[in-house]
Amino acid sequence: MQELGKGGNTAIGAERITAELHCAGDPVDLSALLVAADGSVRSDDDMVFYNQPSAESGAVRHLAADAGGPERIEVTPGALPADVDRVVLIGSCDPDDASRTFRNVRDVRVRATQEGADPVEFPLPPLTDGERAVLLLEIYRRGPGWKLRAIGQGYADGLAGLATDFGVQVTEPEPEREPPTVATAPAAQPHVTPPQPAPAPAPAPAPRTPNMIKPPLGAISLDKGGQASISLDKQDRELVVTAALEWDGGSAQRRKRGADLDLYALFVPASRALRGVTQPGTLVKSRHVPQGAPVAPVPPGNDSGDDTSVVYYKQLGSLTERPFIRLDGDAREPGCETLRIVRPAEQGYVLLCAYSALSNGFGSFRSFGAKVVVTDGRGSTVTVPLFENTKTRYWVAIALVDFTDPNAAAIHHIEAYSARMTERRPVLHADGAIEMNGGPVEFKRP
Repeated sequence: MQELGKGGNTAIGAERITAELHCAGDPVDLSALLVAADGSVRSDDDMVFYNQPSAESGAVRHLAADAGGPERIEVTPGALPADVDRVVLIGSCDPDDASRTFRNVRDVRVRATQEGADPVEFPLPPLTDGERAVLLLEIYRRGPGWKLRAIGQGYADGLAGLATDFGVQVTEPEPEREPPTVATAPAAQPHVTPPQPAPAPAPAPAPRTPNMIKPPLGAISLDKGGQASISLDKQDRELVVTAALEWDGGSAQRRKRGADLDLYALFVPASRALRGVTQPGTLVKSRHVPQGAPVAPVPPGNDSGDDTSVVYYKQLGSLTERPFIRLDGDAREPGCETLRIVRPAEQGYVLLCAYSALSNGFGSFRSFGAKVVVTDGRGSTVTVPLFENTKTRYWVAIALVDFTDPNAAAIHHIEAYSARMTERRPVLHADGAIEMNGGPVEFKRP
């Protein structure tokens, strides 16, 4: 594998090349611009991203993260028209949340692969000056051939500001105007009609603005340690986010020995949630002290609470009052336990855990076929599988759902196990950090 430093370049072929975006922390969107020799796009059709996934009959394509890999851009240089001088790849933070910057994104790297050639990787230097978008790399013409160059230049104005610099029309829609008020005419009087001015020319049509609202994710499955964000209208009272623990019990022998799993939802409401110092989903040791700015104002008289808020088979919760989270019931055999979450604006963090009853023996959670599935019922479904065959563990923290983004819910793959033979359940702290083996012990009786 070839690794490029900032400004480095290498020759590539004219065949299809695939660039994958990898990072940790806050999610980053990947997009591309087709740029002419004058440094500008030819039209707004030259922006390729989640809402406009293809240009030039598929010569440049955007592919969402799925089971086949992370978010990626495919470019076939030999299929580009002569007036496209280069294709620029861009990474950007959530365009709907100006507080998100690359300070909260770690280990950003782009990996480019082309059949018959060694992969090329560009690890970006840290971006700590408030950048909200970055030029990752470009695929450009060099004589009759093509080259790839690592850039790594950040933009504080985000994707909109960067795209505008390349000539993309990213404008706010004008508010609708009130129709003019028509005054009541007085009684008709004899008069001479003055000459009428020539009608004004019709205004030119407004340029088409790319729609930056994210579409549904479709169905995706997270890699180990991965994450995905579902766009949400937090004020939609009809919205229900469903999280299900699904398991088939594994083999017939495994099911015969026992396969009673329980879904636990440890939660921190928005009124107690903190954000800013520790990345949500970070595993911490005992004596962790949550720090950071409050996610939402604390209502007068609100109880600050503690780290024991939980919904499970003995405490099913409620959808009509706090916590606005409810477990549908306890499944004693392989199948599914379903949790419903409403009023996402009231939520901070929800940690989805599974407990394996003592009667199950020592099989791994993976041997039960366990996984978590999160869906908004609006076209986005995220599956969080397990990858480790860890035995003699009674607890696993599978996924963290972070509702602190005003416009989305981020689902993090966690897969953290309790210590061997330990019954103490996990703890979810106010900043979204996770402490294993720190909670109470509660045996489930047959």
